[in-house]
Amino acid sequence: MSFAAGFADPALGAQATFRCLLEAIAHPGRIVRAPDGLPLPPAPLLPPAYAAALTLLDFETPLWVDPSLAAPGVIESLRLQCGCPLAPPAKAPFALLAGGGMPLAAFDQGTPEYPDRSATLIWQVDQLSDDRGVRLTGPGIRVSTLLQVEGLPADFWPLWGMNHSQFPLGVDVVFVTTDQIAALPRSTEVRA
Repeated sequence: MSFAAGFADPALGAQATFRCLLEAIAHPGRIVRAPDGLPLPPAPLLPPAYAAALTLLDFETPLWVDPSLAAPGVIESLRLQCGCPLAPPAKAPFALLAGGGMPLAAFDQGTPEYPDRSATLIWQVDQLSDDRGVRLTGPGIRVSTLLQVEGLPADFWPLWGMNHSQFPLGVDVVFVTTDQIAALPRSTEVRA
């Protein structure tokens, strides 16, 4: 088994990735181009998902990995580069998902005292587009914006409505493709 390398320059790589993640989270539904020169991850992980893990995870940050992504090379590379322990969905502050994923309610929703302790899901999808799709409103969006996410389970948007309805509790989602990032904080509402 081969291990994937981390950032060529850990400080600059993590900073560039973190800026992209912040831009996406601050402006829900906005599609942000992933930084250039991301390290090549083990398959089937996509470079922006791997870069997000390298940026956000460490030995004190448990992670849940979707079985469709949990190839030995992925797990061992994450352990080597991040030192992150693996945990079940309800105990992991971060998760890597692809395709069908898991129900949003399976992840840590936070508590009334500590809503910020809920999970952030880094979800690999097929394609992102901002010229069609669902209409998003909420903090960070001037009036509304469109977002089309291809590669999600059919019931994602109704489940997202339930996730949003329990705000300030609920999960946050960061969608990634091969070269794009878009975020859906729990404060974002989907309108028909």
